[in-house]
Amino acid sequence: MNLSIWDPFREMEELLDRYSRSSRKSLAKSDDKTFEVGDWMPVVDIDETDDAFLVKAELPGVKKNDVNVNIENGVLTIRGEKKTETEDKKRHRVECAYGSFVRSFSLPQAIKAEKVEAEYKNGILNLTIPKSEEAKPKQIEVKVK
Repeated sequence: MNLSIWDPFREMEELLDRYSRSSRKSLAKSDDKTFEVGDWMPVVDIDETDDAFLVKAELPGVKKNDVNVNIENGVLTIRGEKKTETEDKKRHRVECAYGSFVRSFSLPQAIKAEKVEAEYKNGILNLTIPKSEEAKPKQIEVKVK
């Protein structure tokens, strides 16, 4: 089991962002041309195996070239942008969220950053972040005398 430092302010900031976005959506009128959905935040799952951390980020509508993944000082950062269509159309309603996003997660120091694998397919980003040897659980044999 790995422990990470809990940052209540980061969690509170994310909750306030979500509340702010949902409030703007619910208060907007359907004919309000000035309403903008604003930035959106993709959902992320992080799982752990004996050998690696597995990160899955749902990024529907985001092109591969608009996604950037970085690990620096034990922090995984996923950045990107979901761009609007640029065709000249008369829009009657916009409910899809567009804009930039940044998600950051603290990782244990004991990872192999140079061996991280990233795969992007059908709007899903999968990262495999291998653990270094000192982070893997070690089985200790107990001898009975």
